[in-house]
Amino acid sequence: KQVETLYPRPGWVELDPEVLWSQFTDVVKESVQAAGLHMRQIAGLGISTQRGTFITWHKRTGKPFHNFISWQDQRSADLVNSWNKSLLLKVIHVIFTVLHFLTGSDQYLVPSFLTFSTHQTSMKLSWVFKNIHEAEEAAKKNNCCFGTVDTWLLYRLTKGSVYATDYSNASSTAIFEPFTKCWTPTLCNLLSIPMSIYPPVKDTSFNFGSTDSEIFGVPIPIMAVVGDQQSAMFGECCFHPGDVKLTMGTGGFWNVNTGEHLFASQGSLYPLIGWKIGEELVYLTEGSISDLGTAIKWAQDMELFTDVDGTAEMAQSISDSQGVCFIPGLQVSGADPCLSASFIGLKPSTNRNHLVRSILESVAFRNKLLYDIIVKKVHIPLQTIRADGGVSNNSFVMQMTSDLINKKIEKPTNVDMSSLGAAFLAGLASGFWTDREQLKKLRQVEAVFEPQKDSEEYRPAMDAWLQAMKHSPHW
Repeated sequence: KQVETLYPRPGWVELDPEVLWSQFTDVVKESVQAAGLHMRQIAGLGISTQRGTFITWHKRTGKPFHNFISWQDQRSADLVNSWNKSLLLKVIHVIFTVLHFLTGSDQYLVPSFLTFSTHQTSMKLSWVFKNIHEAEEAAKKNNCCFGTVDTWLLYRLTKGSVYATDYSNASSTAIFEPFTKCWTPTLCNLLSIPMSIYPPVKDTSFNFGSTDSEIFGVPIPIMAVVGDQQSAMFGECCFHPGDVKLTMGTGGFWNVNTGEHLFASQGSLYPLIGWKIGEELVYLTEGSISDLGTAIKWAQDMELFTDVDGTAEMAQSISDSQGVCFIPGLQVSGADPCLSASFIGLKPSTNRNHLVRSILESVAFRNKLLYDIIVKKVHIPLQTIRADGGVSNNSFVMQMTSDLINKKIEKPTNVDMSSLGAAFLAGLASGFWTDREQLKKLRQVEAVFEPQKDSEEYRPAMDAWLQAMKHSPHW
């Protein structure tokens, strides 16, 4: 179920915590019923949640100080602009650049080019303590709790007895330092965020406790908590260094398993903790793209087509987009809040097929750009790419991406890998499965896309699109 998004003010994006809670419990009950099972037969519950969306609440009463603030929310834009232009941030860059030069440690590389964006939890959390007096006062008395969606659900499922998160969700907030594996005091001091608000961080596949028996009729062990992209990575069985997962849903996420090594690079990639299970700690490198599924949904709402499944056929019915380029920007960009979506190159002969093809081409072109960055920055041989998410059902996007990057891409039968990954992690923790070889045997590949065209055949269209992109900022 999709929780209704709230827009109380321009740029504000929120979720109602009570609606989210109600829909979560409904989904659990409906899923068990649809499977023909009883709650008492459930060996364990795994929770995979959207990352970067958070809430704060009173530790004693459990009352939220505000709605969930979405990762898409723009309320911190003024704070972001102020910090990015500040002399203090420039001084921080210099200090950590020197430290990185002297030590060669990647631990100092990330802060050496630190810039803030509206997508980051840190800036929106700073906004909370500057603007919501009740949260600020509670924090002074050690009575304020912070949590991403997973932490809130854990808290509600156990009626307040469990307050925790896992390494994958914590590392996705940009407030948790993946090198030192702790919440970052330096950043919190810089942004005036109290350190007392953060939950303990536990393993990803772990017995977090049981749900209160009043909620589902019987207590159910909560055996895994994981961020959605890391969960999809686990669901795709990307267990080894060099394994690559491409999720194409509302946005796009490329994740590379980097094993024990944490790669930091300037620009489009950032380091994350994939999962921690006992002594095993797996790192990922992630790159993201906005406006994949969003753009396709917008085109459907504008009646450019009626059936999403037919868009690949529309794109394949013509030889090219006739010079039409789609510039993404329907979701406000954290890097450029001024960016707006647009079509460039419209002609009297342009029809719906050209517009649809240009939108799908923009997905493949951005996949190509991010893949090239990954190849350049991540010094690990890349293995077969495994795709999931709704847009991976589009054969045109999948084939064009395969052609552009000259790599084989596998698409599973079930493209909802976040749910499967959470189930795998919970099943391992509960003893339902004993090892990952069993999980690999459960993988079902529906289609394999192999390169059919030389990427140079797309060069004129991609060059035109890149040129159009250069003209789009701040429009």
